[in-house]
Amino acid sequence: MKLLKRYRFFLIAALFLSILVLRNRELGIEAISITGYSLKEMILVIPPIFVLLGLLDVWVPKETMIKYMGEDSGLKGILLAFLIGSAAAGPLYGAFPVAAVFMKKGVKFSNVLIFIGAWSTTKIPMLLFEISALGAKFALTRLLVDIPGIILIAYVLCTFADQAEIERIYKKAESM
Repeated sequence: MKLLKRYRFFLIAALFLSILVLRNRELGIEAISITGYSLKEMILVIPPIFVLLGLLDVWVPKETMIKYMGEDSGLKGILLAFLIGSAAAGPLYGAFPVAAVFMKKGVKFSNVLIFIGAWSTTKIPMLLFEISALGAKFALTRLLVDIPGIILIAYVLCTFADQAEIERIYKKAESM
């Protein structure tokens, strides 16, 4: 029973996919193909991220992370969160395990949020693509709007978030 509960979302999705194949074979096969492609992409992305996380966890002492990105890090922590998030490669779902390790290492919550925001919107390869496809003026304008926007959102979330909830999130990250 515990196994069914654990995999209920997968089983429900598989059921709907089976029904789709029975009702509309062509569309169902296309959905299975897209699912397979996404699964393959995740299998290629997730293992390297976890290897890098393991190295980060072992090689970088908690004290170092606290010094550079912790509660008293100030502008240095913000810049480092932006730099790491912008230089990162991979889809957004790769940022969350990294964020969990950051929390485990004592990184300030706003810096974790800034890192996630930078990963999602200020990636260097994305900026280079935008410059080539949409022009430098557009790309740099978007970047100049995004940077203060990410910082603002991070601090607004920290201001309005319940401190007990933030502590619960950190405890959950520590237990992983």
